[in-house]
Amino acid sequence: MTGKTTPAATDPASVAPEKETALTPKEEAAPAPAAEEPPVPEHPPATEQPTAPTDEPAPVPTAEATPASEEGPPAPPAEPQASSPEPKSEKPKAEPPSSPLSLTVEEVSENSVTLTWKAPEQTGRSGLDGYVVEICKDGSTDWKAVNEEPFLSTRYTVQDLGSGDKIHVRVKAVSASGASVPATLEQPVLIREILQLPRIRMPRHLRQTYVKRVGDAVNIMIPFQGKPQPEVVWTKGDQPLDTSRINIRSTEKDTIFYIRQAQRSDSGKYELAVRINGAEDKATLDIRVIEPPGPPQNLKLVDVWGFNVALEWTPPVDNGNSEIKGYMVQKSDKKSGKWFTALERCTRTSCTISDLIIGNTYSFRVFAENACGLSEKAAVTSGVANIKKTKTTYQPEKIPQRDMMEPPKFTQPLTDRTTTRGYSTHLFCSVRGFPQPKIIWMKNQMEIREDPKYIAMIEQGVCSLEIRKPSPFDGGIYTCKAVNPLGEASVDCKLDVKGHWAALWS
Repeated sequence: MTGKTTPAATDPASVAPEKETALTPKEEAAPAPAAEEPPVPEHPPATEQPTAPTDEPAPVPTAEATPASEEGPPAPPAEPQASSPEPKSEKPKAEPPSSPLSLTVEEVSENSVTLTWKAPEQTGRSGLDGYVVEICKDGSTDWKAVNEEPFLSTRYTVQDLGSGDKIHVRVKAVSASGASVPATLEQPVLIREILQLPRIRMPRHLRQTYVKRVGDAVNIMIPFQGKPQPEVVWTKGDQPLDTSRINIRSTEKDTIFYIRQAQRSDSGKYELAVRINGAEDKATLDIRVIEPPGPPQNLKLVDVWGFNVALEWTPPVDNGNSEIKGYMVQKSDKKSGKWFTALERCTRTSCTISDLIIGNTYSFRVFAENACGLSEKAAVTSGVANIKKTKTTYQPEKIPQRDMMEPPKFTQPLTDRTTTRGYSTHLFCSVRGFPQPKIIWMKNQMEIREDPKYIAMIEQGVCSLEIRKPSPFDGGIYTCKAVNPLGEASVDCKLDVKGHWAALWS
């Protein structure tokens, strides 16, 4: 920006012709000044060129003459006043661009420094003309532009610097509406060759939350690279570390973070920065120091029924700086006095304990569990559960008495049969009656008594008579008689026993 203002003031002659050609021929003589302008700026420096293209894009409106009249003092004041109302209405609408983003040092040598940045978020309506890089020696406030013309690249190398100098660097974004607020490096850059840029090589297991128990030692080594030897800075919440608790030792290749006995207060995010002459690399170390949780709260014996018990409780007040994974429920009967685990890692704050022994008296306790383990103390129920034996009285259903007495009655009669001599045969029938009737078998009206040739049986009301190896003499009329106190009944059948050949022909 300084390169623009100084040549405009030293050469008023180059500004006056532009005003005459712009004011007198407003409509018809537009091409004439374009032909006269090139030969005029022969001796002005190259910094005059950025102002010429900014003024040329709008030759028709009189607003073009106004910035020229402001920069050139020898011009008559009456003409700019007549055209001043038009640019005043446009100026409030045009806003300069915002600051460039992420200004960093990419490389430093013995006599140069290379910078990189990102484009600003807002460039304005007129668009971005480019960037201007300015430097200032450490201890001075004299900022000087190092580039004569704005450029659009987001990378620039400042040359011809003195070795060993410390310089401050800032970058502005420039447009037709003006210059942005500069983006400035936080630290001055020492002009000294960086053989290797700083880089932190964070171990993989430290990229996630590093968990330790209370009382354990924290001993972490983080390697890095960079030449010459970089500066190592540790902070926590943008504040220096408490050296009474944390020891830091750094070498040319690594830094060691050591705590003899970790405490809960040591948890947090630690920032590591490795710097070389304005170039730096950052990393974050997230440490969490945990301990066993406190006991659950408000353990209650909600209900007892049969051989079951219902329990409820609330989470512990102190989770030990770690998420509660679950609860362990234990029971103890009064007879043995020993504790037995009923449930492990119960994820809810209520449970039901079953299969308790009838007649015993039980107490219950609950432990909380996190990544460090079980709580040192447990919540114990204030009351006990008596598993009583429930008394049940059997009341049989009253069924009206019914007279079941029944005289004998055959439900299946005997059937006539023809059999072959020498082949055993069976006679069947079924009978019912209550009391169970007595069964009498007869042949030709003669009762069959204890004769080994006949076997009589009754089962589930089915009566059977086996005739073993009958002969023709065994043929005749067979009768089955059933008798009980209420009466009697009988059925008959005819058995025909034939010789072997006679049976075949029949």
